[in-house]
Amino acid sequence: MKLWRGPNWATNWARPWAAAARALHGRNLAVAGAALLASACTVVPKTEVVTAPPPAPAPEPSATALPTDTGRHRIALLVPLTGDTAPVGQAIADATTMALLDTGADNLRITTYDTSEGVTTAARKAIADGNKLILGPLTADAVPQVQAAARPAGVPVIAFANDASVAAADVFVIGHLPEQSIRRSVQFARSRGAARFAVLAPEGDYGTRAVFSLENALRDYGGSLVRKEGYARGNTSIVSAAARLRAAGGYDTVLIADSARLGVDAAGELNKSARSRTRILGTELWSGEAALARTPSLEGALFSAVSDQRFGRFADSYAQRFGGQPFRVATLGYDAVLLTLRVAREWKVGAPFPREQLYDKGGFLGVDGAFRFARNGVVERALEVREVKGGDVIAVDPAPAGFGK
Repeated sequence: MKLWRGPNWATNWARPWAAAARALHGRNLAVAGAALLASACTVVPKTEVVTAPPPAPAPEPSATALPTDTGRHRIALLVPLTGDTAPVGQAIADATTMALLDTGADNLRITTYDTSEGVTTAARKAIADGNKLILGPLTADAVPQVQAAARPAGVPVIAFANDASVAAADVFVIGHLPEQSIRRSVQFARSRGAARFAVLAPEGDYGTRAVFSLENALRDYGGSLVRKEGYARGNTSIVSAAARLRAAGGYDTVLIADSARLGVDAAGELNKSARSRTRILGTELWSGEAALARTPSLEGALFSAVSDQRFGRFADSYAQRFGGQPFRVATLGYDAVLLTLRVAREWKVGAPFPREQLYDKGGFLGVDGAFRFARNGVVERALEVREVKGGDVIAVDPAPAGFGK
């Protein structure tokens, strides 16, 4: 599976404060279809005169067919609505509805398609229904299937995935990328004097990418990578890797490229001695984890993530409308709608989506702050740096308010 993610990604980054599956928001959208007339004819010898049978009755309208709509853009939302990740998909779907309600937008028709029933089937249905833009899918491994259905129709995809490798000219990755979090944290740590880095990275794709990101950041900002320790995911294994790292020494900063839970375990081993403490770096997976502030061995730890400045208001509004707190990743659905509305100012109904407008160097503003897309389709986000300090997690370097032209 091509995912730029850590363990239990759906319960770490997309972790719910409280979540429950709700009815699909798109059910209240108007559904209709034009029936096709069918007729039959009979081939007979020239010498025989036969009266053709009456036309067959018109079939019933398709359950998913959309009516002709000259005033609204058709947007497809592809998320899971059944199965283990259904609550996450439903939260994203609810957030898109919330964005339409908050903005009073009446020029978008968003129809939700359940990828749990088959990603390819959902994507083909979305294209057949005339949608000009696809929001989703949720995971990187589903992107090629959606792209295969959308590309021949010239329909671009804004994927919620967090793996930059699936981006393309017609696939825009809007998820939160660990690579950018690591880079931002290294940049800030260097400004505080960090020079010799080590990394604890899990086996597999995530760990490989984390190490690669750290190496790239050190090449750009200075510093050296003096040691790497890998491990199979699990508490005992990461603690053993941390013990090996502590015994080897020679570093002043350690990147723990994993979840906050495993970060707590590893930090306890790394900073076992009060006489020599190691600066710890985490990833965006640590955002919103209360356990960090309760862990003395993580005092002074740094990690980078999107700002939560607007998320509190978003979560309160979400709870009032849908009952319960949203998954953190639900903001991707909300911001994708805001982005689409911005582009829709110059988008004629029925025309292809003007993807060139997604490359605005000045970027866009959403619940998660400022963001923009590079020419390779990968999102660039304005991230803040947070520090575990005095029993709290505080922002020590704020996210930029926007991007220069």
